[in-house]
Amino acid sequence: MAMGIKSAGRIGLYIDGEWIFDRPSACEVRNPATEKLIAVVPGATTDDVDRALGAADRGFRVWRDTPPQQRNIIIARAVALVRARLEEIAQAITRENGKLIADARIEVERSASFFDWDMAQALRAYGVIVPGEAQMQKMILRQPIGPVVAFTPWNVPLSAPSRKISGALCSGCSIIIKPAGETPTAAVIMTECFEEAGLPPGVLNLVFGKSAEISPVLIASPISRLVTLTGSVRVGKQLSEMAGAAMKPVLMELGGHAPVIVCEGVNPSEVARRAVRSKIRINAQWCAAPGRFLVHQSIYEDFVAAYAQEARSVRVSDGLDPAAELGPVTSARRLDAMQHLVDDAVARGGRVAVGGNRVGDRGYFFAPTLLTDIPLDAAIMIEEPFGPVGACVPFATLDEALAIANSLPVGLASFGFTNSLEDAERLSRELDVGVLSINHFGAPDPDTPFGGVRDSGVGREGGPWSLDSYMTTRTILQSTARV
Repeated sequence: MAMGIKSAGRIGLYIDGEWIFDRPSACEVRNPATEKLIAVVPGATTDDVDRALGAADRGFRVWRDTPPQQRNIIIARAVALVRARLEEIAQAITRENGKLIADARIEVERSASFFDWDMAQALRAYGVIVPGEAQMQKMILRQPIGPVVAFTPWNVPLSAPSRKISGALCSGCSIIIKPAGETPTAAVIMTECFEEAGLPPGVLNLVFGKSAEISPVLIASPISRLVTLTGSVRVGKQLSEMAGAAMKPVLMELGGHAPVIVCEGVNPSEVARRAVRSKIRINAQWCAAPGRFLVHQSIYEDFVAAYAQEARSVRVSDGLDPAAELGPVTSARRLDAMQHLVDDAVARGGRVAVGGNRVGDRGYFFAPTLLTDIPLDAAIMIEEPFGPVGACVPFATLDEALAIANSLPVGLASFGFTNSLEDAERLSRELDVGVLSINHFGAPDPDTPFGGVRDSGVGREGGPWSLDSYMTTRTILQSTARV
């Protein structure tokens, strides 16, 4: 066990203000561009998890009673340190995750912006005075819900933890966060920044380890009051079931399989070019990435040809290569998943319009791929690819496109391209998703809510209600009459 302002570049647990390194390895970290081992991650023991829960309980009692203005001073100090270490964090993200260094730098700044927004929201977490009879005050107070347990994925190794840490700390909650072991360093550095900024011990606790051993303990404990995950639908359902058994609310941002409806009358070549660039963003490993391209039959062939042409021009290389436009997927498992989607489509009579293969024999690189002429029950039309493989099918009417788009149980993000106000209105009203971008491939900023419907999750992160999940209301009925 070691204490100090920094972990000295090592991956460790951080519990009750102390760094812990001397634990058995729970996970290996490999550079997806080279396949070389670059770190090992220690796993928390049962005693470590119990200690983290006790620390979070004590830390919450201190943090909730710290005035919001004072909390914001500490948080702002930590965020300034994160920004000062932007390049260090970005380099670590690219080495562990594979994304382009430019995307990693954007992720660091975006992560900091979550705190900027939530700190301001914390000063506007107003209560309500309800008009009533004389000598009776009816007050509705907004208060922090309590210690939070959070689980985050490998694809956005700083952005996802930042969302959870920001929401919790700005609301006055303590937090125990378990980031993905495959990409640990960004979360470690952020934790160092909060330690150096003077965050009281126990308010932020960082653990790694085997999910099957850690998650049930954290969720079942009477200390934790909110369970939040950014991750897969499968894991989200498992954690939600545990939380339900303990009567705890959840905040879940889960998977999707974003449809892109390209209507008659738009420029197919321009939309296709932009589609490729959006698809390969963050190495095509982002939850709102376009995946199912539903294109009007009158422009279908032109769209496919333009997509293929643009995809062939993409430079696939190590994310640290300044000229790279697409890096590797993060693991050998993801590489195998890409090949499975291609093989399944071809076996069902589909066509590979572009790509469809691994690039090179070292590193987890896969070519930008578009599968066409495939049946709707092909795996690529059902499973979220989470990689640079997309599918394209034609439609004759908007009714048909909407039916295909809404046919899956997930509904996170979607995109629509049309020059018809009538079609745009129908897309806005009838697409069963949490986020719709019309005539562009954008995604919500901190000032707008992000989240899905149905199997894509519960609750929203960002926007004017960004702290709602981390707070609860208390009704106070106070008589001012003498007794």
